Amino acid sequence: MVKIAFMNLNLKSKKFLIVEDLANMRKAIRELLYTLDVRNIVEAANGLNAIAAMKRERFDVVLCDYNLGEGKNGQQVLEEARFRKLLPYNATFIMVTAEQNQSMVLGAMESKPDEYLTKPFNGQQLLMRLERNQTKKEFFADIEQAIEADNYSLAIHYCDSKLQENNRKMHLHLQKIRAELAVNTGDFKKAESIYREVLATRELNWARLGLGVIAYLQGDYESAVEVFQNLIDSQPMMLEAYDWLAKAHEASGDYLTAQAALDKATKISPQAILRHKKLAALADKTGHLDIAEKAYRSAVNLGRNSVHKSSGDFSGLAKVYSKTNNSAAALNTLKDMRKQYVNDPEAELRAAALETEVYQQIGDEEMSEQAYRTAQELCEKLGDKIPNDLRVDVVKAHYLKGNDESANAILDQLIKNNIDDEHFIGNVKTMLGSIGSEHHADALIAPIKQALIEINNKGVDLFKRGKLLEAMRVFEEAAEIMPENKTIMINMIKILIYDLKKSGFNQHKFARAQDLIKKAAKYGVNPDKIGNMLMQLEKMSAVNESKV
Repeated sequence: MVKIAFMNLNLKSKKFLIVEDLANMRKAIRELLYTLDVRNIVEAANGLNAIAAMKRERFDVVLCDYNLGEGKNGQQVLEEARFRKLLPYNATFIMVTAEQNQSMVLGAMESKPDEYLTKPFNGQQLLMRLERNQTKKEFFADIEQAIEADNYSLAIHYCDSKLQENNRKMHLHLQKIRAELAVNTGDFKKAESIYREVLATRELNWARLGLGVIAYLQGDYESAVEVFQNLIDSQPMMLEAYDWLAKAHEASGDYLTAQAALDKATKISPQAILRHKKLAALADKTGHLDIAEKAYRSAVNLGRNSVHKSSGDFSGLAKVYSKTNNSAAALNTLKDMRKQYVNDPEAELRAAALETEVYQQIGDEEMSEQAYRTAQELCEKLGDKIPNDLRVDVVKAHYLKGNDESANAILDQLIKNNIDDEHFIGNVKTMLGSIGSEHHADALIAPIKQALIEINNKGVDLFKRGKLLEAMRVFEEAAEIMPENKTIMINMIKILIYDLKKSGFNQHKFARAQDLIKKAAKYGVNPDKIGNMLMQLEKMSAVNESKV
């Protein structure tokens, strides 16, 4: 066996994972790795085994074929590994493919592996990619490690220090990371200056896209749309631009154009499950049920082997069938969901809530009543673990069965917690409109919105007058009534951060601020706001530690 010269790489100490469904190909790759002095090799014949292997141990290099036969493909393996944080920041994931199909190639590209290799490949080709990645990952290791730990201030410090070194090969990528850190911490002025500095010397898509993202995050949707549309006109395969274009149109209330952007993107790259989910929801909202049905079906089919699989996709598809009076298809979809989600109370509740409606729709009161009783039992079992979108389905079931008291109690809490979420409130209004209760929506929403405004004004006024304890008490009392309200969470965090800066470091207040930030992130507060608040806490913690 001839060994290949391998420059500065010491592969003997590296752990490799080969993910390949064909035994003879696994053997060929293993023998090729032996020529590169690789000794620590694990093999997986399918995506499921690959994920299991990555859960057991950390790998330095993953060589994963795209087409893995039955089950997960390479793209889905990478998505799940990243979602579950199974890949260390310094690991190299190489997608291996012989595919020439555009949708598969684009799908693989969208998942952004570290490298690609086209079959057949030789040791020198693999070696070149490994060395390129190791050099890059070693250079960025401290930055990536800080980002992985959510320590943005430290990541920015490392980034700024490396930019001072003026490494020509790494400078452009450093600028990209530094700009993204600025966006993620709400420092839009800094991010914009970096993007414009890059664009002044070279037209790069990521820098142009960054300007559009900043415009979007600052609420300048018209400018954002212009940037994203221009990018698509010049780079029609830049799928990320379609996603942001759809976001900008949706934020400005132009749902049809947002839908059109996502529809076009799914046609170009049909393997992206999250895009299908978003398209399905938008098309459902605009009443284009044919598009919604197709997108939900795609999400269901792609989800069977995806970490992004969701019972909500099945219920969404069933709702579309129900709206088009295809009750048989709706019930079959719910039956299929039960097969996919055995012993899953959330999926069972989704099915029972919708069956309450569908059976009532076709005049089968006995089956409707049976489904409704099941839904009630499952609600008691799940308690506060029921997702908001499912609670809306439960509310509808209560109204349909004449249980207005239970419906109103759940809806009151939902609106209080989400009154500042226009998208969610819009979904509530749509649901109430579907049962002829549009006016009831306004009657419920208007006083809660006014109450939140008054609470916010009172708390902010006390804060401005320096009465921090009194301001905090106002928001704490409001949080008792609206525990998931994002505006109240953010105001409490702001008071704690201000108090820590003014009065000095206090471990209890610091820990409480951390907990509130985690809660705010869980309930969907914008990442740039979360990043900014985290960075302020990190700086205070670093200063305190330096004094000890």
